[in-house]
Amino acid sequence: MLLFDAHLDLSMNALEWNRDLTRPLEEVRRREKGKTDRVDRGVGVCTLPEMRRGEMGICIATQIGRYVAEGNPLAGWHSPEIAWAQTQGQLAWYKAMEDAGEMVQIFTKTDLQKSVKLWQNNPPPNAPIGFILSLEGADSIVNLNYLEMAYARGLRAIEPAHYGPGRYSPGTGMEGGLTPAGRELVKEMARIGIALDVTHLTDDAFWESLDIYSGPVWASHNNCRALVPHQRQFSDEQLRELIRRDGIIGAAFDAWMMVPGWIRGKTTPQDTGVMISHAADHIDHICQLAGSARHCGIGSDLDGGYGTEQTPGDLDSIADLQSLAGILTRRGYSEADVAGIMHGNWIRKLTEALPA
Repeated sequence: MLLFDAHLDLSMNALEWNRDLTRPLEEVRRREKGKTDRVDRGVGVCTLPEMRRGEMGICIATQIGRYVAEGNPLAGWHSPEIAWAQTQGQLAWYKAMEDAGEMVQIFTKTDLQKSVKLWQNNPPPNAPIGFILSLEGADSIVNLNYLEMAYARGLRAIEPAHYGPGRYSPGTGMEGGLTPAGRELVKEMARIGIALDVTHLTDDAFWESLDIYSGPVWASHNNCRALVPHQRQFSDEQLRELIRRDGIIGAAFDAWMMVPGWIRGKTTPQDTGVMISHAADHIDHICQLAGSARHCGIGSDLDGGYGTEQTPGDLDSIADLQSLAGILTRRGYSEADVAGIMHGNWIRKLTEALPA
């Protein structure tokens, strides 16, 4: 079955982790053996061949460039201009993948339909993976004039926030609403036609953004606060608002977001028994709130700065996400509902959001 993943940091892994994602997973892991500069060295799960093996033919792929002011302990860049340059380097990598026939950028509804048709009709082994470009955290938008430029280059969605303080909005681990520049950013996104991804927003910024923004909204990689209490997750009230706005919530497979009590850097998948089925718990919860499966999808965030040290115990490769279809079927979901969660809901939403 075609699998649509709404959040993959592919270019970040290529440029910052120096991973050749065109190569077999075992080779990427072997080349990192013994390295200790990052906690997930040698245990990544995502490469383009593994995506193809798992029939993950279409994804939302990110650019990311965090600005950090002096005193901010998070990793990032020391000026918005440097952060912008990083995102443009990432875009250059995506273009190189296009030139190599590995990927193909989706700009329009027609482009999306072509990728869907390719992947649902016995695609060849080397079929290009379609991708829609999204920006995780808006810090790299130097000023609002850059939005038009980014849109022309294919940017179709923005998360105004990521972790910590941001130029446009505080994010995970913070409190407070949009900055004055953030309010103008969201208005300009609506004018241009860039979708709003509310992932990582604080509660105040979440509600403020939705009050300002009238276009298509989604949460690319978000789970449920009712199951895992943390500000990073969404409350039932927030989930109901996304449902009311006909948004999609992509189930994230970062283990600390799947089960309660996880201490990052200490807890292991074996400690908690976390499995892919725990993602189905979050999907179930949203379906119960909505009364249907219309608003659920996958936004795995796999290799988003972590590997198998922080993934479900039964996930060794991104291709293993295919097992979610069987888990949902055994829980009583209809064939149509399973197809919607695996790909159909995101395709419907992107068909709405993309230009003709």
